[in-house]
Amino acid sequence: MQKRSKGRPPFRPRVPQNEHRLNNEITVPEVRVIGEDIEPGVYPIAEAIRMAQEKEVDLVEISPNAVPPVCRIIDYKKFLYEKKKKDKEQKSKAKQSEVKEIRFTPNTDDHDFDFKAKHSENFLQDGNKVKCYVQFKGRAIMFQERGELLLLKFAERMAEYGSLESMPKMEGRRMIAIFTPKKKK
Repeated sequence: MQKRSKGRPPFRPRVPQNEHRLNNEITVPEVRVIGEDIEPGVYPIAEAIRMAQEKEVDLVEISPNAVPPVCRIIDYKKFLYEKKKKDKEQKSKAKQSEVKEIRFTPNTDDHDFDFKAKHSENFLQDGNKVKCYVQFKGRAIMFQERGELLLLKFAERMAEYGSLESMPKMEGRRMIAIFTPKKKK
């Protein structure tokens, strides 16, 4: 006989559950049945299971919250494969936008400013957000007005490609401004 520690239930490996209920797992008295080569309608559960068995496929509960629940007569493995394929396709079409960072100092020169502005324009056109900040090091913290003017000048330059989310604000030794891309028509 095995010894068990007190108070702890015995270990049982987790059995993966199907995402949908199949055949005899469906417990309602009647279901709405859909599928290929089948007259759509409301059938008693026993008849729906018999119809699925005749076609040598599964009765899959698609919409359990509907009244009566909607079931489809289909090969379950094929159904899961197609669903997985469709989800993967949707995921690949959804573009994740990134936040690109641009760093300035209070003494950033015009050439550097133009160079960084061109990169920011490209980022905004690609649909990414741009977080630009002025980094104050040492005594440069005294020139906060210069940093704010720089960010406002940058916002003016970016007005065609994106909009400023909020006015520049200080966070520690950084003054930050975030730009969001304008919606494409």
